Amino acid sequence: MSNNSNQRTPKPNRSLGRRIIISVITLIVILAVTIGFMGYHFFQEALRPLNPQDTAVKQVHIPLGASNKQIGSILQNNKIVKSGMAFDYYVKSNNMANFRAGYYQLTPAMSLKKIAVRLQQGGTDQPIQSTKGKLLVREGLNIDQIAKQVAATTDFSEHDFISLMKDKAFIRQLAKRYPQLLASAMKSQGVRYRLEGYLYPATYEVKKNTSLKALVEQMVAKTNQVLMPYYPKIKKSKMTLQEFMTLASLIEREGVNQTDRRKMVGVFLNRIRINMPIQSDISVLYAIHRNNKTLTAKDLQVDSPYNLYVNAGFGPGPFDSPSISSISAVLHPLDRSKDYLYFFANTKTQKVYYSTTYAQHQEQIAKHSPSKKDK
Repeated sequence: MSNNSNQRTPKPNRSLGRRIIISVITLIVILAVTIGFMGYHFFQEALRPLNPQDTAVKQVHIPLGASNKQIGSILQNNKIVKSGMAFDYYVKSNNMANFRAGYYQLTPAMSLKKIAVRLQQGGTDQPIQSTKGKLLVREGLNIDQIAKQVAATTDFSEHDFISLMKDKAFIRQLAKRYPQLLASAMKSQGVRYRLEGYLYPATYEVKKNTSLKALVEQMVAKTNQVLMPYYPKIKKSKMTLQEFMTLASLIEREGVNQTDRRKMVGVFLNRIRINMPIQSDISVLYAIHRNNKTLTAKDLQVDSPYNLYVNAGFGPGPFDSPSISSISAVLHPLDRSKDYLYFFANTKTQKVYYSTTYAQHQEQIAKHSPSKKDK
């Protein structure tokens, strides 16, 4: 038996390998063409206005030194353009540059070219109201709450309003214009906002091209106007205006009716006279940056100069914007000679009970608190 040395080894199927390679290349080409087409279509769509029918003006802030890419992101985030990347591509391909910082009034109906040209022309150095509107500042709102109201009813943003409240140069300008009003506020230590308490609750007309600074000055000027007849009497009270407005801001949130507001002022002044903490929940809520909350024992001990549960005196300053009723109550306190140091309000009947000692206060609570059945 002999070996067949002439047996042939099967050759690789070169045609099959070639077909696989061709198929992969073809697939890659198809994918590349598809992606390229989709990318081209995306950019063509992105170059068009975001919404040709939406002409609502939005205020956009472009910071100093922002790059084209950053500007595109800002426009996209503010829903002015479809794609920040497309904006960046458009301005680079059209050699558009020298965009200027500032506040701009733009709409989703604008083309990229129109937006870019507007950015080259420059905006305003502060926010402006681009449409007519009215702003209602309600009694008892603090600056953080007013900021939300401003953002909801005007073209100004909450961030811009709060930033202005922290603008030291702007506040110094106001203090020079209204020295009687703001002198003691400027001297106060540890305040959150210098203008807290001095933005008078009222309805303000916000016309086209009204700046945010002009709007705020309207509020301050209104407070000055309201207080002008009372400056001599406030001076005789031996309180600074900052202390006076602090009491008014507490009474704004504490008081039930005008008579009780005046009596509560008497209680607070009696406590201050003997260096006893006012112990107002309103002060603690402000200290913990809350407006409505059931306070805990831990809340009452929060480390803040605004916490008048643990700190005697008036604290740094006002907690909200008081009305003329609360201002009047502080001017005319009631029953100080009765030496009341405590009060308790029945939440069901709204009747307020006053006591000279803590023991009497506890008795009033036990006797007049709403029963579980009433609740």
